Amino acid sequence: MKKPKRKPYWEMNAAELAEATRQYDQPMPGLPGKPLTAADRARHARANRKGGRPRIGGGVRVISLTVERELLARADSLARERGLSRAALFARGLQDLLAKAS
Repeated sequence: MKKPKRKPYWEMNAAELAEATRQYDQPMPGLPGKPLTAADRARHARANRKGGRPRIGGGVRVISLTVERELLARADSLARERGLSRAALFARGLQDLLAKAS
């Protein structure tokens, strides 16, 4: 059975519009809700945290770097094995090279 075609909201008069939107005047079910559990609060905090490499010391600078595909794939694989991000892996590698150079 087809629903009767309804008039668009912008063509309704005030009484028709009030009737069509009456369902939204009711309070929302489940509101205000229950307090978050400790696990939910932790999940919410993780979701709202800024991502990226932690800022240790000075500011962070975004750069563009050209790396061969195979080398990048190997670097990504190593980072995944060690539980690091690509940026953290590159930062550690650069720190190691700079420490050896000085």
